[in-house]
Amino acid sequence: MEHDLWQVKHAAGVKAFGEHLKRIRDDKRMSQQELADRANIAKQTVYRIENAQFAVTLDVLLALSEGLEMPLSDLMDFPVPPSP
Repeated sequence: MEHDLWQVKHAAGVKAFGEHLKRIRDDKRMSQQELADRANIAKQTVYRIENAQFAVTLDVLLALSEGLEMPLSDLMDFPVPPSP
C-alpha cells in the first residue's frame, strides 16, 4: 500500500528528502537499481522515496547511508521546509 502525502505528518519534508536523495544518487552517477543493490533494498523503495510516496524509516536510512558510502549525518543534511 502506497502512502499518500496527506497521511504523513510532514509531507514537505518527505518530498525534500526524496529530492535530496535523488541529487546525491545522480551526483554519484548511480542508477536507482545500483543504489538499491548496494543498500540491499528494493528498487521500488528507492523510487518511492525519491517520489515522496514513502516516509523513510531509520532502518532504510541506515541502509541508504551504507549504500551511498556516506555518513548518515551527511545524508540527512538537507533543507527542511517548514510545516504548514
